[in-house]
This record gives sequence, structure tokens and C-alpha cells, in this order.
Amino acid sequence: MKGTVELIGMHFRARHGCLDEERRLGNEFAVDVSAEYEMEPCAKTDDLARAVDYSVIYDLVKEEMETPSRLLENVAYRIKTRIQSAFPQLESLKVSVIKFNPPVGGETAASKVTL
Repeated sequence: MKGTVELIGMHFRARHGCLDEERRLGNEFAVDVSAEYEMEPCAKTDDLARAVDYSVIYDLVKEEMETPSRLLENVAYRIKTRIQSAFPQLESLKVSVIKFNPPVGGETAASKVTL
């Protein structure tokens, strides 16, 4: 029985971006993670040790968000790699990194990269 665990809208203040000002002042970001895996063992037993612990996913995301990057693609890649290493049982994994108020020369709510 495959299922999906998701963490939606994890919010962080971080220093990602190509501009010096972005890296100095920081900006607001959100991260979404969606992971699919075989859930029958944990669903039947109610055993966290058999599940993908989303508190661990949060901690991994938080650690990667604390390391500045120029590109959102790099941030998403690092997050995805860390989660895949921690949970090799994942059958699919999607990571989105959203930057609010990106410096694009006009009004835009957010930019988003998904891997």
C-alpha cells in the first residue's frame, strides 16, 4: 500500500540569491516536500521506526536552508539529496523551494523551483 507523506509550507528566513543584498538581508522562503513510499508496514503496526519520520525531514530541510546558495535549484537539490540519503525506501520525492518577493523588477508574489 503506497502512500504519500507531505510537509507543506515550511517557512524559513534564509540568505539565498544571486544579489549581494539578498545574501546580506535575507528573504522569506517556503519549502514543500512530498514523498511516496510503501506504508503498509507502519500502517499495520503503528510503529514510527517503520515510517518516514517527517520531523526528521523538517530538520534536514532546516539545516539546508541555513546554508546560503545563489540558486534555488541548488537549495532544492541539496534538500532532495539529504532526504533521499536519510530515507532510501522512498519511491518518489518532490521538493519545491519558494522565494517570496523575488527581485525581478516588477510585482511577483513568489518564484518557485521544483525537483
